[in-house]
Amino acid sequence: MTTNKNRAPAKQSRAQGPKWNAPTTADAPAIVAPAAARAPARTPARAKTKAVVARTTMSQRLPIVDVAPVIAGGVYPAKSIVGEQVTVGATAFREGHDAIGVNVVLRDPAGRPGPWIPMRLVAPGTDRYEATVVADSTGAWTFQVEAWGDPLETWRHDARIKIPEGQDLELVLEEGARLHEHAAANLTDPRDAETLTRVARALRSPGDEVERLSHALTRDVLELLARQPLRTLLTTSPAYPLWVDRERALYGSWYEFFPRSEGASLDPPKSGTFATAAKRLPAIAAMGFDVVYIPPVHPIGSTFRKGKNNTLNPEPGDPGVPWAIGSAEGGHDAIHPDLGTMQDFDAFVATANSLGLEIALDLALNASPDHPWVTEHPQWFTTRADGTIAYSENPPKKYQDIYPLNFDNDYEGLYNEIARIVRLWMSHGVRIFRVDNPHTKPVAFWEQLLADIRGTDPDVLFLAEAFTRPPMMHALARIGFHQSYTYFTWRNTRSELEAYLTELSQETSDFLRPNFFVNTQDILHAFLQQGGPPAFKIRAALAATASPTWGVYSGYELFENTPLRPGSEEYLDSEKYQYRPRDYAAAEAAGRSMAGYITTLNKIRRDHVSLQRLRNLRLHNADNPQIITFSKQVVRADGTTDTILVVINLNPFNVGEATLSLDMPALGLDWLDHIEVADQLSGARYTWGQYSYVRLDPHVEPAHIFVVTAISGAVTPT
Repeated sequence: MTTNKNRAPAKQSRAQGPKWNAPTTADAPAIVAPAAARAPARTPARAKTKAVVARTTMSQRLPIVDVAPVIAGGVYPAKSIVGEQVTVGATAFREGHDAIGVNVVLRDPAGRPGPWIPMRLVAPGTDRYEATVVADSTGAWTFQVEAWGDPLETWRHDARIKIPEGQDLELVLEEGARLHEHAAANLTDPRDAETLTRVARALRSPGDEVERLSHALTRDVLELLARQPLRTLLTTSPAYPLWVDRERALYGSWYEFFPRSEGASLDPPKSGTFATAAKRLPAIAAMGFDVVYIPPVHPIGSTFRKGKNNTLNPEPGDPGVPWAIGSAEGGHDAIHPDLGTMQDFDAFVATANSLGLEIALDLALNASPDHPWVTEHPQWFTTRADGTIAYSENPPKKYQDIYPLNFDNDYEGLYNEIARIVRLWMSHGVRIFRVDNPHTKPVAFWEQLLADIRGTDPDVLFLAEAFTRPPMMHALARIGFHQSYTYFTWRNTRSELEAYLTELSQETSDFLRPNFFVNTQDILHAFLQQGGPPAFKIRAALAATASPTWGVYSGYELFENTPLRPGSEEYLDSEKYQYRPRDYAAAEAAGRSMAGYITTLNKIRRDHVSLQRLRNLRLHNADNPQIITFSKQVVRADGTTDTILVVINLNPFNVGEATLSLDMPALGLDWLDHIEVADQLSGARYTWGQYSYVRLDPHVEPAHIFVVTAISGAVTPT
């Protein structure tokens, strides 16, 4: 439940939370497993782990600097998922003008190296090299960058100049022969060695010098030496950590609903159950969702219980706020009796799994005044000067029905209890936790808990609901949270969105994975309140295409947009305080549902791997500030390319017209190429060049989601 929303533009934090590894001054870089693969420390302080970071290579033979992706100097691992393409970059150089080669070596969790991958020079004169690596299993991987002298490339460069000019002819050719013989001696395949030996003989043979040189410049020889170069002065960077998760850590579609509202009645007040909630799951699966997030399902306290619309005077039958956890029926390890039993919960999870859905359970570390902890472990709370226990506040907001935890009095006892609770729900099939307000608990606590869980169950994922300051959001992501809520809800103009999408896809993507919820039980943004159905489609199309993970809170598909009062982001008759049964079928029949639209968006996402990735978003330009356009592209394992181009009218009231200016190289094309685009929403097809016209009526369709096909040749001038 949100208690703090930071609406300032997010800047990348330089703050470093508790470290996974400590630097070392070892002379040679040692490859060691990151902290994730070790037994975690059982203290609130940083985990005790061996070093990943070695002495800077600036002082070694060939400097290697500014390696990426590296989080806090290698203290924390960069993040990836199985099969994801990760760009490794480094700046490498040497004295003088001799050529160098640069490559990266990826090692699996067992420390086994893969084949070294050549890194390409990004642009002449930059000394910046890049390569793409892909991990094929989960766990703690490492990567190292290697730089080395390339004497054969240096020789070829000089020989191409000197031989035609008649300079040092025999000397140059003899030096080339010796280098090829040296390279041949390092090869294990006799056929490859013989190829280079023949080159050496040809370079020494009598005859025309240009002809003799040509034997060293054939495609076969150059390709052989590209695969197996002669490397000298080998310099290796430190081994940097890369943690690889299962796919759901990056890609998925989330749907939130309250089980107690499904099958509930208002007159008389009566809760739904897990059995009635399970009847909603097929419809959720049919819309293409992957994860069902449910708020806390535990007993709710009665002391200071909130009534409808957050009133302090509840009426008989008001169910209370699910985040006010704990009563005489139990605490975080119990099921609210109105919902059923633990066996009923197990059946609910099983039904979801049978439909291809995962259950994400809310982990809310706070207690109602009636929680058993209050009497059994009062030291886990904060006692004020008057002897009362402090309740949650975010002035001017007050949450009298919730007591926050205090980790400073009995850290070990509290930690062990929370770890027990998390593992209890894991044993009942929960593999994803949506963590409520993690920024109000110590970062060191989360680092230890997540490391503990990761050490035994690396498939378990944690989403941070942390609408807070950027440094805290970034710290939580660095120390192990798999996903994070973001400021997406409050980014609505094109300039806001472009800045934020650039930050998330380029600046923080190595450690923070965004989850774009279009609304939550706490947040109904003014854009949705005022923009009507077009606004709902705009935000859904944005979230579903700009982020690999997005989510909706139930009622979104019905265009629910009535606030508690003008200027408020709270829903009127909020489901946090009362049952909210919905008649989805009647809304569908009356044309008051966008379930079909959401289904289409999720199908497009499943069909196109480019929409399942984060780092590949590239912005394009439009001459209308209300029109945003961006592309996503992935080269598949078979060499084919999946390219999506998105164009959205951000104005829910007026038709938007614009001339697009596409960054053709960002699409892998030349500036004069033209493309075919097929709209996955309307079915329309167009042939476009760099400059193309669009017209989007938000009352008809505010977005284009194009599949792009490149066509050879240039646009014919008109």
